[in-house]
Amino acid sequence: MSSQPIPSQALGSPVSFHRPASLPAASLPVAALPRSLRARTVLIVSPDLGQRRHLATTLSELRWRVLEADCGAAAWTHATETPIEAVLVDSWLPDLDLNEFLEEFRRQHPRVDLLLTDGMQVKGAPRCSYHQELLFALRRSAPTDTAAWNAAPVLDSRSSEAAIPVATAASDLSMEATRSVSADPARRIVSEVEPLPGLIGRAPAMLEVSRRVRLVAPHRTPVLIEGPTGTGKERVAESLHRLSERAARPFVAINCAAIPEALLEAELFGHTRGAFTGAVQGRTGRIESADGGTLFLDEIGEMPLALQAKLLRFLECGELQRVGENSTVRVDVRIVAATHQHLSADARAGRFRADLYHRLAVFLIRTPALVTHAQDLPLLVEHILRRLGERMPVKRIDAEAMERLVAHRWPGNVRELEHVLERAAILAADSPWIRASEIEFGDEEDASAEIISSQ
Repeated sequence: MSSQPIPSQALGSPVSFHRPASLPAASLPVAALPRSLRARTVLIVSPDLGQRRHLATTLSELRWRVLEADCGAAAWTHATETPIEAVLVDSWLPDLDLNEFLEEFRRQHPRVDLLLTDGMQVKGAPRCSYHQELLFALRRSAPTDTAAWNAAPVLDSRSSEAAIPVATAASDLSMEATRSVSADPARRIVSEVEPLPGLIGRAPAMLEVSRRVRLVAPHRTPVLIEGPTGTGKERVAESLHRLSERAARPFVAINCAAIPEALLEAELFGHTRGAFTGAVQGRTGRIESADGGTLFLDEIGEMPLALQAKLLRFLECGELQRVGENSTVRVDVRIVAATHQHLSADARAGRFRADLYHRLAVFLIRTPALVTHAQDLPLLVEHILRRLGERMPVKRIDAEAMERLVAHRWPGNVRELEHVLERAAILAADSPWIRASEIEFGDEEDASAEIISSQ
């Protein structure tokens, strides 16, 4: 990689600078301003839009000028065009090896403060005079959609004696998980994997999901994601897309169970005007809309058998035929499918085409039920409460409330946990704490408790 030389003004060299009285400072190019006259500039490098916005908001409040890049290549472009004081880099990049990027960036920009978004200083990089402000912004924005989710915040012990130290609970459970992994040599390799952004948890089953996503993402291979409802299958599909070479192209999702059978074919393949009653104009299908990118077929097991044959034909030749049209269109998409069913058993029983199953299940990823990685519950709770805190007052959870969550079996998995916590946050009203009485699961147990309390 090559870099254009940074203007001497950006390096703080003595320069002679004169501005005509008629020319306002704001009209001058940023690169032309001496360091002492221009706002300090930070570059945030992350493929995660949520993380960039969190950091950008915090840094803007601290009077930083913020530039954003969603990949390593875009970061290089910014760094060569604009003088910057600091760069905050995510723990992974979709297009470049992180270590090679950091080493080369440090070599070509030796005066730029270079930090990872987990707060770690890059070896050999200098610290700018505002280094502590950067660390503050990182700490404040840590619980976002990044690998930094797993750095649980410390609770204020003065707020309540009944408060559960979530970070401690997570640590205890993680230690238990680590012991079980160390005891099994076959699982040690999984313990060395870092969880992907968006996939919360350090239990072996969750780390295996991250490992498989990283392995298959760079390839064109079709992927089948199996797992119970509410375990984050679409999140896995999005991670596959972000890590692939198709990341800059569309990610198109369709739920095969949510669209009536009579309309599903037209929704997938598109249709011409007048192809059927109500088709007042032609429409591009979801497959064609995903050209160059990724098509996510959720609940693929609900697709009618007749339509499965047409999908199989597309997978074999890469061409589709819109409803009501004789010509074909060539489309390049990667197919990622998901199901909560045991699709192999359905294929053996004739409920799903066996040839289509084998086409889709070239690479299989299984998302675990929440009950099988319960040690991740404190991390998930912290993450969900932080996300809820973006649109309502931030809540914390006390010890008894956490005990109720831990004791629950979670048939609805992470999605159910999200709903339970949102309901509890609303019930907590103006209180900053969620108590056990506000944890409602909406089942018969809750109904019985409500009847008893009213007597």
